[in-house]
Amino acid sequence: MKIIHGSLLLWYLLLPLTSFLGSTLGLNRTDFPSGFIFGAASSAYQYEGAAYQDGKGSSIWDTFTSLHPEKIADHSTGDMADEFYYLFQEDIALMKEIGLDSFRFSISWPRILPKGKISEGVNQQGITFYNNLINELLYQGLQPFVTLFHWDLPQSLEDEYLGFLSPNIVNDYQDYVDLCFKEFGDRVKFWVTFNEPNDFASGGYATGTEAPGRCSNYIGNCSFGNSATEPYTVGHHMLLSHAIAVKLYREKYQASQKGNIGIVLACYWMVPKFQTVASTDAAFRAIDFMLGWYLHPITFGNYPETMRFLVGNRLPTFSASQSEMLKGSFDFLGVTYYTARYADDSTSYSSVNLSYTTDSHVNLTTEKDGLPIGQPTASGWQYVYPRGLLELLSYINRKFNRPLIYIAENGVNDNASLPIQDALDDSLRINFHHSHLSTLLKAIKAGVDVRGYFVWSFLDNFEWESGYTLRFGMTYVDYKNGLRRYVKNSALWYKNLLRKEKITRRLPLLYTD
Repeated sequence: MKIIHGSLLLWYLLLPLTSFLGSTLGLNRTDFPSGFIFGAASSAYQYEGAAYQDGKGSSIWDTFTSLHPEKIADHSTGDMADEFYYLFQEDIALMKEIGLDSFRFSISWPRILPKGKISEGVNQQGITFYNNLINELLYQGLQPFVTLFHWDLPQSLEDEYLGFLSPNIVNDYQDYVDLCFKEFGDRVKFWVTFNEPNDFASGGYATGTEAPGRCSNYIGNCSFGNSATEPYTVGHHMLLSHAIAVKLYREKYQASQKGNIGIVLACYWMVPKFQTVASTDAAFRAIDFMLGWYLHPITFGNYPETMRFLVGNRLPTFSASQSEMLKGSFDFLGVTYYTARYADDSTSYSSVNLSYTTDSHVNLTTEKDGLPIGQPTASGWQYVYPRGLLELLSYINRKFNRPLIYIAENGVNDNASLPIQDALDDSLRINFHHSHLSTLLKAIKAGVDVRGYFVWSFLDNFEWESGYTLRFGMTYVDYKNGLRRYVKNSALWYKNLLRKEKITRRLPLLYTD
């Protein structure tokens, strides 16, 4: 398939003239530290398509969307997605035209190891694709920022030993990443071991809303699972896999390849709902169960005390050697931030129907006194709360020894049902990124070591359980007409932001910090 991108003139003609009057709202890349990276983020299952082409094996997301269409808002799949597998050269050319410094993408484990294991055979066509992708990015002047696992586990490993529920996964993951370091590490300088392991463990094993769709029957519509134990088991094995991958990279590859390795963790900012000790404590507990679950072990070698106390013997333990391997096992931390919640002490905790979803004893809400915590968006879970980014980064800086940070994802959705003309005029997205980048500057000036910012996302894409009902892209993908791409106003705003010279004309802000 071949997609013919329209010319920039066509894109400009499709957009309302008023959208260009505001330029970058006063922001410019020169406001940020020298060498600061501006990029965009993606993942293999959400972008690539070609799900069963050129020797690729099935992933748990291929299986999940096929067997459980009712769990996807529009019953869609990532079988085609954006067909980035075939169209990456055109898309990268557009990235260059926008002025991106870097593109964050993930490697599909089953695309290069169809059965999940080295011993079962390497798919050379998959290796070739990622080599071509990396080479094209470098040719166009973009730095590859590569995630090794973004949720698409080979189905064969799920079939053999239930994937991350088994300690067997640690050795197979080590072999997989070793192959990636060997094949691509001469050109890749940024490696991410896991993307949002907290979301993978909770969505896949606590609520069953995401692959592989496991949960207790008192939590959701699942045929198998245990929401009280499985999320913690999966998280434990992901942490051990992360630590062993970092150890391997540092001992075998880092000196010669001169790259860096880290992990990406997602967290909402938690605002105490009331000015009480109970609400404040609840907010910090919620952060422990979302962020500290992974960041505390890789910083200090053990789970947060709140988790150990509240989860008890359902939470696995680390041996002394595992704890030592975990401590300091990252060169950088990727932070994903989208929204915030009000937190208060939960009064509905059940000691019978145990679950990760309730173990924190926190009640999270999006309203207080009838008012939302931030501007609503097209989805029920996201409310715009820029201040939360500053608060979250400041909290991480204080509690976790001032790590080097990249904002690995930040973005806002709009409704896929909007006519294309309205979708391209995405002033909400422009104001969202302006407000968050302005807030990010405050964090940097306050001493947080942030080195880059990746928008989610460059293209509209398959948004997991939301399917194609939401659009997060700065570039519109016309799924009804050959997947043709059209840049939105936000992409043109981003292009102006990335110019060397500062432009100061302004758009009226939809909201302020």
